[in-house]
Amino acid sequence: MSEARRVVQRGLWFEEFETGVVYEHRPGRTVTEADNVLFTTLTMNTQALHLDAAFSDDLPPFNARLVNSMFTLSTLVGLSVAQLTQGTIVGNLGFSEIAFPKPLFHGDTMYAETEIVEKRESKSRPGEGIVTFAHTARNQHGDVVATATRKTMVRKRPVDEEA
Repeated sequence: MSEARRVVQRGLWFEEFETGVVYEHRPGRTVTEADNVLFTTLTMNTQALHLDAAFSDDLPPFNARLVNSMFTLSTLVGLSVAQLTQGTIVGNLGFSEIAFPKPLFHGDTMYAETEIVEKRESKSRPGEGIVTFAHTARNQHGDVVATATRKTMVRKRPVDEEA
């Protein structure tokens, strides 16, 4: 009896990225009050809009605590990892064009998608390439709650890896 072929979950090698392709990342992530409070306190952000229900509930226009936008951004990127960069990324090179058009609230579910907007081989690092992602997060109603452009350094497929 032959040994079964094994497949290890990973992100994509540089060669596998195609510009214009949009990846929908599932499952989504429902954000809890505990997520928001923990992230906010761990990052030393004392903003009452995230922590103080009495203050936030009385404050228009939302009259509710808002999910920390840095948690929203981190989760947006995190939702893409398994599908795009798990084990294949060298590192993030930078973020730009970050926006939060609508707030995220406790109990909202975030869904993410990523479009590959650009890729090129690294001029200084053989075996690696630069991929630019346009990330979008939507709540359960389809409202865009965050967008970000991210440049990453990604490994090329190893010579001994099958295509």
